[in-house]
Amino acid sequence: MSGLPDPYRDAVTFAFGDSPALADELLALVLAGKKTATCSALRDYASDSAGKPVVGRRDVVLDGAGKPAAVIETVEVSYRRFDEVDPAFARDEGEGDGTLEQWRHGHESYFRRNGGFSPDMDLLCERFRLVEILKR
Repeated sequence: MSGLPDPYRDAVTFAFGDSPALADELLALVLAGKKTATCSALRDYASDSAGKPVVGRRDVVLDGAGKPAAVIETVEVSYRRFDEVDPAFARDEGEGDGTLEQWRHGHESYFRRNGGFSPDMDLLCERFRLVEILKR
């Protein structure tokens, strides 16, 4: 992506969420240090390895306007079912009041909007650290 600092020109780029408003909201949590984890439906990956985060990989997070805003580094990847997500992971996602109940409610809504929901659906769960805030 053009406009990225040299070390990140070939990095994976993505925005959190499924709308510009949600992308900006979740990015703000990352920048504030409140969001250090994320998850996605395992079904969203084409094969066993295509596009999946790996420990040590650095990705560029885009804001709601599609502009590079931050660089994060994956520090942990795990797989679990939706109904196996624990309170610690829900807290590390940094959204809402940080409770598992709120996490389940918000993520069930998100997954229903984006391909379907099931309590036993498989998730890719990622923890990350903020590496750099990019000038916008």
